[in-house]
Amino acid sequence: MTTPVTIAPAPHAHAVPEHPLASLTAAEIDAIRGIVNARPEAAETIRYVYVGLEEPAKGEILAWQDGGALPARRARVQLLDMASGASTDLIVDLDGGVIESETAIDTSIAQLPILDAEFEAVAEIANADEGWVAALAARGLTVDDVVLVPLSAGDYGHPDEKGRRILRTFAFRQDHPKDHPWAHPVDGLTAYIDLTARTVLRIVETPGFTVPETSGNFDDPQLQGPPLEGLKPIVISQPEGSSFTVDGERVRWGKWDLRAGFDTREGLILRQLSFDGRPVMYRGSISEMVVPYADPSPNRFWQNYFDTGEYLFGRYTNELELGCDCVGDITYLDATLADELGMPRTVRNGICMHEEDFGSLWKHTDLFTGSAEVRRQRRLVISFFTTVGNYDYGFFWYLYLDGTIECEAKLTGVLFTSAYPGAQDDGTPYPYASEVAPGLGAPYHQHLFSARLDMTVDGVANVVNEIDAVRLPISEANPYGNAFTAQVTPIVSELESGRVADGARNRVWQIASTERTTERGQPTSYVLYPTETPVLLAADESSIASRAAFATKNLFVTKYDPAERYAAGDLVNQHPGGAGIPEFIAGDEPLVGEDLVLWHTFGLTHFPRNEDWPVMPMDYARFTLKPYNFFERNPTLDIPAPATSHCASSATAAHGAEHGCHC
Repeated sequence: MTTPVTIAPAPHAHAVPEHPLASLTAAEIDAIRGIVNARPEAAETIRYVYVGLEEPAKGEILAWQDGGALPARRARVQLLDMASGASTDLIVDLDGGVIESETAIDTSIAQLPILDAEFEAVAEIANADEGWVAALAARGLTVDDVVLVPLSAGDYGHPDEKGRRILRTFAFRQDHPKDHPWAHPVDGLTAYIDLTARTVLRIVETPGFTVPETSGNFDDPQLQGPPLEGLKPIVISQPEGSSFTVDGERVRWGKWDLRAGFDTREGLILRQLSFDGRPVMYRGSISEMVVPYADPSPNRFWQNYFDTGEYLFGRYTNELELGCDCVGDITYLDATLADELGMPRTVRNGICMHEEDFGSLWKHTDLFTGSAEVRRQRRLVISFFTTVGNYDYGFFWYLYLDGTIECEAKLTGVLFTSAYPGAQDDGTPYPYASEVAPGLGAPYHQHLFSARLDMTVDGVANVVNEIDAVRLPISEANPYGNAFTAQVTPIVSELESGRVADGARNRVWQIASTERTTERGQPTSYVLYPTETPVLLAADESSIASRAAFATKNLFVTKYDPAERYAAGDLVNQHPGGAGIPEFIAGDEPLVGEDLVLWHTFGLTHFPRNEDWPVMPMDYARFTLKPYNFFERNPTLDIPAPATSHCASSATAAHGAEHGCHC
């Protein structure tokens, strides 16, 4: 039974943000809490799952920039009653101080993301269950010997889970408070937890596993060994400061102008990127990611995690430290989020911005004129790090002087471990995991990210062309067989937009304006260069393939719709599948000369190695957007020559100063 709580609503008035796309402020979050808690349904057991900006539609923003009305300021709020499981999706009108809409979520279809309070409850629920205590005792363990790792349940058609909030949990032995338990999985034992009823629904036991005895304490000086000697300091210095300026969330650097915002679900969002006054991308973010595991054993077949949609990875953003996470002349932005009681909380230094030298931008020593010129490339780096359970993810957006955009995911942290079952009956290694330490397994898995790229290449009238390199046979036109050409195929509608990268054909995707051309009549464009790695490897008929349909292709293209924000749909937790991209493309909207959104899957397939234990060296996944006939010529001819005595020896310094750097 819940007890109503009467809370005086906060003042509805709020400071007008400097831009209608600005992230919610602490004052606005306070106002939202006051409005929401003033409802008659307010109760002590209600928790705030998500609070974020309900972004105005693109057309409203563009009209406002052209002198139209200021778009309404709204927030989206998702609430969970932990006592009943009732879930609600609200839109709050901050201008009017009222709830504009309130929708009850059908929990028989999907659940809201998982709360930290629910993660914390799992140990209490499991440790109070006689069957769980007995299962640990059969392995010589007590509840005090282990920590529990709660994990999202997915959807596997279990009738007793329908409409219930479910987590599944593994146990890991922890030998002392500073012992990293990932080294000691208690394998072959899983509990299925009903969070609302606070009961254990099922215990799945598979005999035959022993707890590995290896050490995972990478921070133990004894395991680390003596510090490596001989590493001299590297000093990064910008004595005149950074070349970029930050005004609120607006960032200007070189010819780039953009906005950097933050969201509890998506983390870092880049908005309204323009180069030299010309629009390139309206909004870029990581809209979803999934980590599917390959072990089909009874205790592990269900392991796949949507770190964005199920866990809201933006809320786990790290507070970054100068000299450790970021080096050089750094500018930080704080991230303001709402906690589970609806109170504002600040993640100090959540976003890091800095410049990096990136080698040579262009260079040529001419045979005929004697000209010797070189220019240095540099990039603006905007990044954040988030820790979701065992893995740490960094998301880095790079902007280059020549108009290039790059997004890179950096992966580190600790492997999710298992007990290694040893060789098969025929003597072959276990086919679904690596043995990374004695008796310790690391299941094969993938990390697949969906970048939502709302493009505006020279405006909102674009088309996406697939460009392949094509070999040509010997013919009358190609008598010596040396010819190859570019095959350009427009993607004309949504249903045909699902495409897979193909390195053998040098496949890229061109986002071209259908209204703007160069002086020579070429459409101005950007090209998406994918990194050729596997898409989702699970079977087409699998649960995860239905739930993570976005990950079955490297590219989908949709006509812009402000309601289509997440690649796996609005509600991912325990959803049976078919949401997100399959729904977005079902209408088969035309895509030529339209306002387009690209959904790009990139990532890694991880067969863990010994070197990944006990902590992973950084791994990388990336994609690149490059201008292609967006300019009439190289846009960096105006970059000044390097002016430094380090570029040339003293004997040639004068010549270097005269003719440009020879480094």
